Amino acid sequence: METKWASLVSYGLTVQALTDFLPIDETLSVSTVRTNALAVAQRCEAELGEEQMSFIDGCPRDWGHLPIPDGPMTVGIDGGYVRDWDEKQRQFEVIVGKSILAFRRDEEDIPSSKCFGFVQTLDTKPKRRLFEVLKSQGLQMNQQLTFLSDGGDTVRDLQLYLSPEAEYLLDWFHVSMRLTVLQQTAKGLPDKTRDEEEDYLLRDPVVQELERLKWFLWHGNVYKALQVVQSVEMDLDAAVATSRDHTARKPLKAVEEFHTYIENNKGFIPNYGERYRNGERISTGFVESTVNQVVSKRFCKKQPMQWTKRAAHLLLHMRVKTLNHELATVFRRWYPDFPVQQGEAQAA
Repeated sequence: METKWASLVSYGLTVQALTDFLPIDETLSVSTVRTNALAVAQRCEAELGEEQMSFIDGCPRDWGHLPIPDGPMTVGIDGGYVRDWDEKQRQFEVIVGKSILAFRRDEEDIPSSKCFGFVQTLDTKPKRRLFEVLKSQGLQMNQQLTFLSDGGDTVRDLQLYLSPEAEYLLDWFHVSMRLTVLQQTAKGLPDKTRDEEEDYLLRDPVVQELERLKWFLWHGNVYKALQVVQSVEMDLDAAVATSRDHTARKPLKAVEEFHTYIENNKGFIPNYGERYRNGERISTGFVESTVNQVVSKRFCKKQPMQWTKRAAHLLLHMRVKTLNHELATVFRRWYPDFPVQQGEAQAA
């Protein structure tokens, strides 16, 4: 009960709730609850298997003989930020994701979802952690699997080599958000700029090129999109070099960063328009609520708390166990006499 409540609300509220509503003889403190909860999390961490570069198992010849899998899986991965205890003015990144199983063949039209989270600079087994979540949902080597991510370096490596049937897509939400920022920045450019000989238009052509860029990316034409990005870079670079007005420096830097972003993720850009018309996922919108549920409600909102990376990582592990309704199963494995809860008995 301590571990479950501590993963859902603050340690102080956990102490108050346990003291008020349960017959406890000993005096509880915040430090006791925190120590006990993190000790449980540490024991769960120790049970994780070894990290591997690839989790693709078996021979391709045998995958066709596997049982028909459940529905396709969709995994969305995103990040959030938590205030750092050691460096007071900084934050560290927390990777959060959600895996959705479309349906189970023995229970039609009943989707299954599980979340996961970890501190990416501390975790030494991120790929094993994700694989165990997928395995708990019945992942097979012949099962369709789709990964949607923001294209960051850490996330891009995390999702690879987990399944031979996996496809990897760059999340349209993050692409569109970056393009919107670029367009707003471009609207702040001067209408005209002057080189050594004459004036020429700057703002309108750049805004129009960015609209073309968005259209090409929406239709998955990466080759044309990269050409447009290079053209915009050349126009802005010329404006910076020949004009005394330095307002083009900021848009130029933003376009160069976007160029690198698209270049690094060009293999993960599909035809978003075609997928959208076919009713397939193109965005990690469902992960935004997961970030709020896993990170914000416990670590950030209404409580200006600061966390060490280790404490945040371990508490994240316990929080996702609770949200995935796996904590009681863990305790039952450790302690065979652990009672079966009413809801679990009815489900069984």
